[in-house]
Amino acid sequence: MDILSLIPQFGGLVYTVAAFIVALSVIVAVHEYGHYIIGRWSGIHAEVFSIGFGPVLWSRVDKRGTRWQVALLPFGGYVKFLGDSNAASGKDSEVMDEISAKSPEELRRTMHGAPLWARTATVAAGPVFNFVMSVLVFSLIFWSQGVTKEPLTVGSLKPLPGTVQELREGDVIVAIAGIPVPDFDEPGAWTEFTEKLPVQPVLNYTVIRDGQTIDVSGPWLFPPLIQQVAPRSAAMDIQLAPGDVITKVDGEPIFAFEQLKEKVESSNGKVLLLDVWRDGAELEFALAPRRTDEPQPDGGFKTHWRIGIVGGMMLEPATEPAGLWASLEGGVKQTGRIIEGSLSGIWHMVTGAISTCNMSGPIGIAETSGAMASQGAQSFIFFIAVLSTAVGLLNLFPIPALDGGHLVFYAYEAVVGKPPSDRAYQILMAIGVSLILGLMIFSVSNDLFC
Repeated sequence: MDILSLIPQFGGLVYTVAAFIVALSVIVAVHEYGHYIIGRWSGIHAEVFSIGFGPVLWSRVDKRGTRWQVALLPFGGYVKFLGDSNAASGKDSEVMDEISAKSPEELRRTMHGAPLWARTATVAAGPVFNFVMSVLVFSLIFWSQGVTKEPLTVGSLKPLPGTVQELREGDVIVAIAGIPVPDFDEPGAWTEFTEKLPVQPVLNYTVIRDGQTIDVSGPWLFPPLIQQVAPRSAAMDIQLAPGDVITKVDGEPIFAFEQLKEKVESSNGKVLLLDVWRDGAELEFALAPRRTDEPQPDGGFKTHWRIGIVGGMMLEPATEPAGLWASLEGGVKQTGRIIEGSLSGIWHMVTGAISTCNMSGPIGIAETSGAMASQGAQSFIFFIAVLSTAVGLLNLFPIPALDGGHLVFYAYEAVVGKPPSDRAYQILMAIGVSLILGLMIFSVSNDLFC
């Protein structure tokens, strides 16, 4: 074996691992800081704030007596509050007995001696901070991108091979093939509009240019142009890239993304031969579509054959600045959609409606991290926000050892008037840890064998 041939693979692995560590560390830091700062404001003393587990690589103690540290294994983190026996906030009975003997004030500074409201707020803060981070990141992305200018205006034209292109930047498109162009904030009307368009290589565009209404020729509105490549997809595996234009499938010329979609969906998984135009060069690829479970508007899922690409228009619409409120609203809605989609996916996996292979583990997340980082900073930051939402949601599951499990304990305490016994608490925590380990093993097996 030529050792030099392994260098690109090794470089890709290092890049993937680095992206994974960065993404996870940011999310963990936000989550744990939520626990820490709300705990501190609630009067609970934090002894350790750790990013990672295992041997400590770096640490320092602040003026409040909290040790901040970075550990070797970057697969999570924790805040150890006064009175905790471990990173999962188990109760250290011996320490608690010693503190109880000192003074009520010292007991109040412990996690297990604090009022119920303080413990509840401290535990809930981790997932809440994850959601807040996601909302803010999505809002900043929406704000930076702006909103599409109405009516549809050409911001820039994307390069396409062998097409008639008479449109110019700044053209205001009022009709295509004689059909008036609707506003973008009317999704139903836009779908109806695109379905009415005649499927042909060249269309007539009615535009306003320099104050005059004229007709010009342009390519089909939605060419087989790759706008985004999905991580861990057939397209990603053969290194298709944004900007590529698929010109032929199995030797048959195509000019519309819908034509490509039809050929992929009717392939039944057989290998397709693709002719691809990339920056003036003609390339050939072969790939096999994969069965993919996709969420539907009604909350269900439908299985399709997919190669893992997202298309778009042959032009980049002009934009205008988005307002602060509109950006925040978009951030909240995006976070809500991720939560809703995740819960729906879990439910459909539990009921057997879709394959459990849809659940990714650390290997899959690492691969996705590297893939999104390779598509640019914005894609990577967007992915971090998506993952932050998922981590926040996962931690709210009512499993002992997770934040949601602790919140269930606190709800029990609020109803009954006292917390579960130490023995019951230890047993439930052991069960919770076993469930989490089982889930991790299952997800890793999905990464390796699905």
